[in-house]
Amino acid sequence: MSVTGKVLRYLALVWILILSLGTFYLYGNFKTDEGFLLLKQLAIKTGLYLPAFYAHIFGSSLILLIGFAQFSKRVYSNKKLHRFLGRCYVFGVLLFSAPGAYVMTFFIHRGTGVFISFLLQNTLWVLSTITAWRFAVNGQIAKHACMMRRSYALAFAAVTLRLYIYLFTVFGNGVNFQYNYLIIAFLSWVPNLLLVELINYYDKGKVPTIAVKA
Repeated sequence: MSVTGKVLRYLALVWILILSLGTFYLYGNFKTDEGFLLLKQLAIKTGLYLPAFYAHIFGSSLILLIGFAQFSKRVYSNKKLHRFLGRCYVFGVLLFSAPGAYVMTFFIHRGTGVFISFLLQNTLWVLSTITAWRFAVNGQIAKHACMMRRSYALAFAAVTLRLYIYLFTVFGNGVNFQYNYLIIAFLSWVPNLLLVELINYYDKGKVPTIAVKA
């Protein structure tokens, strides 16, 4: 891995740790009148939002850490560990994080464009994760690796979303300015996928070929 690649990898890990550990710190007490939840009091009263919220934020925090570890040579060279973490990732996405995100999407109230963005992102995340898992089961490891990159790029949108919100708030007009949240919504995941497609294109034949059937 090049020096630039290592720097970007470490920066990504820092942001993941900030988001994941910050999530458990802020919401681990399960209080419903703090942080982001202050903006969602009406949604909480429906009884649907809170379980979905906790499933999504805690599930995604663990998934981001697990997924990041899966790209380590030490991890994917350890067949048993890679398979175990892979199953945790897949079940975490399909049973907790993605279902929670679907429910939360219906309570965003940021306009049709933002709704479509998050709905599309979450659906692509589910489909890419299922497809990656099926490739692993069938022993198609090269295709599995490429598809898992896509899945993780969509999971990483949780990190880039908050990064762009921060940047728009500090250097711009914040998220409430007209069209800003719409821009951020698509910016959080579309560039991630485009970058992964470039990586998949240039890494053809370089993906791990060890047998890691699920």
